[in-house]
Amino acid sequence: MPDASRAAHRTNQLGISKEMSKTSRAATSDSRKRDDSVTIGLVYDLRDDYLAEGFSEEQVAEFDSAETISFLEQALRALGHATERIGNGLALARQLACGKRWDLVFNIAEGLHGRSREAQVPALLEMYGIPYTFSDPLACALTLDKAMTKRVVQSAGLYTPRFAVVTASDDVESLELEFPLFAKPLAEGTGKGVDEHSRIESTETLKEVCVRLLERFCQPVLMEEYLPGREFTTAVLGTGRDAAVLGTMEITIRENAPASDYSYEVKELCEQCVHYFPMPHGALRDQVEDLALRAYRVLECRDTGRVDIRLDARGRPAFIEMNPLPGLHPTHSDLPMIATQEGMAYEELISRIVQSALAHRESVTCRIRKSAS
Repeated sequence: MPDASRAAHRTNQLGISKEMSKTSRAATSDSRKRDDSVTIGLVYDLRDDYLAEGFSEEQVAEFDSAETISFLEQALRALGHATERIGNGLALARQLACGKRWDLVFNIAEGLHGRSREAQVPALLEMYGIPYTFSDPLACALTLDKAMTKRVVQSAGLYTPRFAVVTASDDVESLELEFPLFAKPLAEGTGKGVDEHSRIESTETLKEVCVRLLERFCQPVLMEEYLPGREFTTAVLGTGRDAAVLGTMEITIRENAPASDYSYEVKELCEQCVHYFPMPHGALRDQVEDLALRAYRVLECRDTGRVDIRLDARGRPAFIEMNPLPGLHPTHSDLPMIATQEGMAYEELISRIVQSALAHRESVTCRIRKSAS
């Protein structure tokens, strides 16, 4: 589905008011005055480039559209920054080797290979001492591996459903989990590998589903006890003690959807199959957002991120997963949608991310000076 169609559908569902938009424009005007003008390099994986190389639509689902890059660049320039499109991680490596430098790199590259693929660009930038947006290599590598993420979250006393990792088909024989179960690839996003077969009700289909996922994605399978309740995604802005919840959006799958869970196909057909709306304020929202913020801080994410949460059979909020590199299409991606519902314009959102990232620049510069002395 074209970005424009999906964007219009999602924006209409959120029902953004004119008064909210006025407030957002005022906030954006203030943010332009606050930002220091810098030269920002843009690093990203462009979906069209990989499609041209023969990759499938699902394989490039996490990558960005040309429209997203244009919107991001326009916002950065409106904030007074100079921008330069670098391209993907390999393009960045080539330019760094040739001596190119930037005041800041706005990194939204997901990477292509391995469970640490989202950490590749941050690691390269740290090697060269260049500040960048979003989380560091450790947080990016950790959060892409859903099982490792859950282990860290659990160690902090935060609630997440019981789980196991299946690395071979025989592993299903020793699972000590209660049905129904939910299966998905260990290190993928955007609903990849999730479909109408992901929810497993009995042992009859358990091994078949695991074998299919193991062969298809060439990586382990995360098996967790199924959460049957309402689903939410919470946006967080900032770093460490300065991190704060921006807002929470609720996600409801319609009855006509091809799967009853938030699968890849359901996301692609969201204009027909999904209802997005602000989570009502109250005690439950407070619990959801408290869990999200605590998980964000425990995982040491930076600048911004999204936390997916779902209720269990008893109505308790449970951590599902963390996205430290959330999509940034202004009306299609969940993070900007949450910003809009909370009265924050797209430029203000980008400004807040840049401000947070620039705060790291001083510490990076300090470390470089100390190592050189």
